[in-house]
Amino acid sequence: MPYEPPTHTVERSLRATTGAKIIAGVDEVGRGAWAGPVTVCAAVTGLRRPPDGLTDSKLISPKRRTELAAVLEGWVTSHALGHSSPEEIDELGMTAALRLAAVRALEALPVRPDAVILDGKHDYLGLPWKVRTVIKGDQSCIAVAAASVIAKVRRDAMMAELEKESEELAAYAFSANAGYPSPVHKAALAERGPSPYHRLSWVYLDALPQWQHLKKTRISAEAAALENGGQLGFDF
Repeated sequence: MPYEPPTHTVERSLRATTGAKIIAGVDEVGRGAWAGPVTVCAAVTGLRRPPDGLTDSKLISPKRRTELAAVLEGWVTSHALGHSSPEEIDELGMTAALRLAAVRALEALPVRPDAVILDGKHDYLGLPWKVRTVIKGDQSCIAVAAASVIAKVRRDAMMAELEKESEELAAYAFSANAGYPSPVHKAALAERGPSPYHRLSWVYLDALPQWQHLKKTRISAEAAALENGGQLGFDF
């Protein structure tokens, strides 16, 4: 399906209206997974022309995405990743965990950005960061698209590495599903229960009565309400 390539339009607008010189594009991956961290990438690109084929990582084949990520990591001015663990997600809720991962990524950049372009409509980052949210920013903004691809490839690789730790972890097929629901993943959960890398406050445990004793309760009803809208049900 044809798509418009991303541009520097939002970045140019921020430069003109706020005086910002260093602008980071920020995107996350892993929000709806049942296992593994939520990962955020912050990428600074300047106003250079991007590599051909850059767009939202979800629109690129896995092979091409891996190739493009390798190019992007050398092309961007700078980039950094931040993660929030399953334990942090369970304890804090996804919104706070996203902020934690994003702050870790931004603070790992060699130079603090003057402004941030954040994919989506919700500013989960907040003050003191100067944030411009852009719906489908991973398709329309070059820096956010670059962050999207790098974050996806790096997190997928992390999840695939887990399979090498043990035969038990290999059963969940993280290399194929990256911790998201799939038939193999669901079958392994039903048989073995959650691994140490699973999120134990997620609703999938409601459909697994033999493992419900492991479920953790989020810190507040408000946090639970925020998260349930972004989860996928466990439908056999």
